[in-house]
Amino acid sequence: MEQNKNFPSGNLILSVLNGHRHHPAPIWLMRQAGRYLPEYLQIRSQKPDFLQFCYSQDLATEATLQPVSRFDFDAAILFSDILVICDALGQKVSFVKEKGPLLEPITDLKDLPLSDSDEWRSHLDPVYQTVRQIRRSLSSKKAFFGFSGSPWTLACYMIDGKGGNGFPKARQMAYQAPEKLSALIDRLCQIVTLHLSWQIEAGVDCVQLFDSWAGLLPEKLFHQFCIKPTTKIVQSLKTLYPEIPIIGFPRGAGLLSRCYVQETRVDALSLDTTMSLEWSRKNIQNLCPVQGNIDPMALLVGGPVLDQAALDLWRVLGQGPLIVNLGHGVLPQTDPDHVQQLVHTIRSI
Repeated sequence: MEQNKNFPSGNLILSVLNGHRHHPAPIWLMRQAGRYLPEYLQIRSQKPDFLQFCYSQDLATEATLQPVSRFDFDAAILFSDILVICDALGQKVSFVKEKGPLLEPITDLKDLPLSDSDEWRSHLDPVYQTVRQIRRSLSSKKAFFGFSGSPWTLACYMIDGKGGNGFPKARQMAYQAPEKLSALIDRLCQIVTLHLSWQIEAGVDCVQLFDSWAGLLPEKLFHQFCIKPTTKIVQSLKTLYPEIPIIGFPRGAGLLSRCYVQETRVDALSLDTTMSLEWSRKNIQNLCPVQGNIDPMALLVGGPVLDQAALDLWRVLGQGPLIVNLGHGVLPQTDPDHVQQLVHTIRSI
């Protein structure tokens, strides 16, 4: 894949995403802002409704910058949620304590009241205002990630109405009514592309597509509902913003990850915790830079377990373009000192 060479001097993340190796490798963590940080809990109490917290420019800006300030990460990632897209489409979305996100399930595209891009833009404008505010505060040496959920993962929540149950209704629709699911996926491709475009225009300099439930689909359906829509989104974004790196995160894809990289032409792949390091070195890192994949549980445990996980990652993948990260998000019970330990270990190798 042709790489863009125009990135700010000293921005290690963007340098890696352009195919360069750095020693020590740059580091940031998925869900690096959130419930494990006492300073986050302090500001979170100001807006009990989570979606309203995400739409609050000052609070979302502060939440985004808190972990960068505390740990000197090499990147900030916009504090938001993948389900703001469902909210912008007019689906009822709420976050319930101890239960997570709850949505009013849909069965058809016609169940979504909002189909106009101007309505989407107006609804999501607080997110882009937050991006502008963060951009003004963030050093050019720190990468700034925007993100979105991928269409299949968003469809899972929209059809089943909640997570944590394996999304049986979405998977059943993939077999029994693929035309209905395809129509929903097409609509989601449209709004995801716009959502990422608007983040880029507001100031992010790289984006990540989270397909958290890609691993639920067998090979044929994985190609139809994960690879195909992701390819469409990547092609659209690259036409508009060829210099913006795109990271794909098809969690649980396993051996299908290589096909995902080859067909979608993402600039880098985020590896989940289950991915073999040796296999990833031979089959993914020879195609593109990689990111990941320390177990969030190792971060929670800390101590020698965490040090060993960091060293193993560097030993296998450190000779190529690597961004150190987790295989999924930081667990809420994680001690912030363990995050500091990981940063120190990586930078001391």
